[in-house]
Amino acid sequence: MAPAPVVAPAPVVVQPKLLDFVEADYPAQAKSAGLEARVRLRLRIDTQGQVTEAEVMEPVGHGFDEAAREAALRFRFEPARRDGVVKPSRLVYVYEFRLPQQSPKEPASSPEELGPIEISVQGETEAERRRQSAASVKVVETERLQRETADLGEALARTEGVGVRRSGGLGSRARFSLAGLTDDQIRFFIDGIPLELAGFGPVLANVPVNLVERVELYQGVVPIRFGTDALGGAVQLLTDRSVYGTGAAASYELGSFDTHRLTAGVRHLHGPTGFLVRANGFLDDTSNDYRINVQAADSQGRLVPTRIHRFHDAYRTRGAGVEMGFVDRPWARRLLLRVFGSGFEKELQHNPTMTVPYGEVDQGEASGGASLRFERTFLERLSVDAVAGYTLRKTRFTDVGECAYDWFGRCLLKLPQPGEIESRAVERYVDQHTGFARLNLEWNLSALHTFRLAVAPTVVVRSGEDLRMRARNEPDPLMGERNLFSLVGGLEYELDALDGRLENIAFFKDYVQLARAEKLQPGGSFARSDQDTHGVGVGNSTRFRLSQALYAKASYEWATRLPRPDELFGDGVLTEENLALKPETSHNLNLGLELESWRTPAGDFRANVTGFGRFADQLFLLIGQENYFIWQNVYAARSLGVAAAAGWTSPGQYLVLDGNVTWQDFRNVSNEGGFGAFEGQRIPNRPYLQAYGSARFQLKDLMRPGDELSLAWHSRYVHAFFRSWERLGQAEGKRVIPSQLLHSIGLTYVIRNAPTTLSWTIDVQNLTDALSFDFYGVQRPGRSLFAKLTVDFGG
Repeated sequence: MAPAPVVAPAPVVVQPKLLDFVEADYPAQAKSAGLEARVRLRLRIDTQGQVTEAEVMEPVGHGFDEAAREAALRFRFEPARRDGVVKPSRLVYVYEFRLPQQSPKEPASSPEELGPIEISVQGETEAERRRQSAASVKVVETERLQRETADLGEALARTEGVGVRRSGGLGSRARFSLAGLTDDQIRFFIDGIPLELAGFGPVLANVPVNLVERVELYQGVVPIRFGTDALGGAVQLLTDRSVYGTGAAASYELGSFDTHRLTAGVRHLHGPTGFLVRANGFLDDTSNDYRINVQAADSQGRLVPTRIHRFHDAYRTRGAGVEMGFVDRPWARRLLLRVFGSGFEKELQHNPTMTVPYGEVDQGEASGGASLRFERTFLERLSVDAVAGYTLRKTRFTDVGECAYDWFGRCLLKLPQPGEIESRAVERYVDQHTGFARLNLEWNLSALHTFRLAVAPTVVVRSGEDLRMRARNEPDPLMGERNLFSLVGGLEYELDALDGRLENIAFFKDYVQLARAEKLQPGGSFARSDQDTHGVGVGNSTRFRLSQALYAKASYEWATRLPRPDELFGDGVLTEENLALKPETSHNLNLGLELESWRTPAGDFRANVTGFGRFADQLFLLIGQENYFIWQNVYAARSLGVAAAAGWTSPGQYLVLDGNVTWQDFRNVSNEGGFGAFEGQRIPNRPYLQAYGSARFQLKDLMRPGDELSLAWHSRYVHAFFRSWERLGQAEGKRVIPSQLLHSIGLTYVIRNAPTTLSWTIDVQNLTDALSFDFYGVQRPGRSLFAKLTVDFGG
């Protein structure tokens, strides 16, 4: 006789209870006309019992909708509970307006007495489900960040284990690190599509934060659904998933260095048919003319310390996308077509080490494409999520100046021939065609067992030319063949056991890459330089819940990363080709403990700590030459570290404190090859100790219901680190990036007036005007002032 199936006990759910009812102002015109109404509202209630959102479901007009919504935003509830743990909830509430002689009594506190309402207690929000899953993931929600002036890079740098450094101001090169590994060792996605193929450019820090709803940071162990070969982790940006009603949102930021940033979006869903159309766009423009310290020649030609303005570092980017299709239909949960276009222009001020100024070097990029997404569940057990698309990216790099410039922007002398970087003119154009697909299948065998399959092919075809080389009748390396095919697949099994206390995910990955290339020989001819690669990966992630609020995680992956097109072929700008690159491999381990929320009379406490190890072979390292970069293999390296965070929210949510610290020891452990002489030394140009802290004081319902005033302080510390190998050269001559302690302060005021939300922010960054440096010693902006206005209309 077959054993009886295991049935998980039903959760114990306590519905929210209304504690404070607020009577709405009866609309004057409706009252004089003798009109009554019933307004249906969908309320969202947070874990503090406050109504954070009130949506009018069926407008009735005559001022009733606005009055009901404004009153509901001032309701107070005893929050819902699930198995004794406070949870956010949603309910549909009907607010009745009756004429004064029939004025209703104040509702009782129990839901059963509230009349025709529908209550849905959320087990977890999507963000909570991600945090509490077995995956080694950090989740950053951007609702508050969207009102601040910090860009996405600065916002993510506040998270433990994360580092974001840039070679200048807005639009400059960015280096992103996650638990020790950096750059393209980490893959970036937006709604499951590789970031560089989605119309926002390849630099994460330059994606407008107001177009992102949530960020998920997967550290070292990456789920198969991304269909990627990431070595150090993955970053997933989730855009606005709201698909109800009609709405619009916009933000405008004005700041120092002639900075302007604009984002805007609109949406409309036709409920009866499920037809959805939405569009968004963005525009950034800045001169980046902040002051820096350099060695400049005085009137006698001697190099002396000088403080000057950057004069050739302007940046402009813009983009737009339109998405349309159907949602929540019997034949498809989502069927959406997205079309997009974007581009940028960027002036280059100096070489990578900020020792030689440029006056006319610049670069640009334009991209466009489309993607089609389909999601559906079959037979209540098999879910399909598929996306396919095409992107064309056109890059330009121009160095045709005829002058040698000093740091003051003056033409010192005419060059014997055009070209500031190499004493020869460069005018490069590179086209990259990319076709991609992602297919994810999920089969829920039962409530305890789930299988997943992922398949992700990508085809890249690149072509290019240097017009100035052709004009000089020189062989052009960009004319050679550059094709790349990659196929990443994976299998995954998830087990949920012990009444939900244990979740375990085991997976297998397979990687194939076929590179077809021609390398220019010294004699001017091309020779084949093809490379076929195959690799595998395995891993496991486990989460064990010790209590409702405390759980432990452990994860491991034997990871492989294949070279990217820009690493193999160069980027046509400042990164040279290296067709001899070998795949990276690494053993990645994480072990963590998280206290999600501990509610006490003294406030809410939260904390987490994660230890990590990365043991990599054939590690890719971006080496800065005098004028260019090139990717090289470091034969072996290892990173050990720990990241910890803690936070506290006072009773009444008046004060919120958060802080974190990250320590990582990233060393070369190879005893042979080009880096064998540096065995045991820290990999240069990477901080090993950094910390962040913030304090936010906030008051609500100051001048009108639902408004909020907050004052936030942010501090970031980066300990001193070496620009080159730590044992290279004499002690007094070593190049060191000094320790940095940066502060910023921001004041935000929010007004909620149905159906519109407005916010104003004034932010002072680098408050103390401290010297700030990033990789290769490039100086970042000093004290700066920014202001931002956001408006959100929904209904």
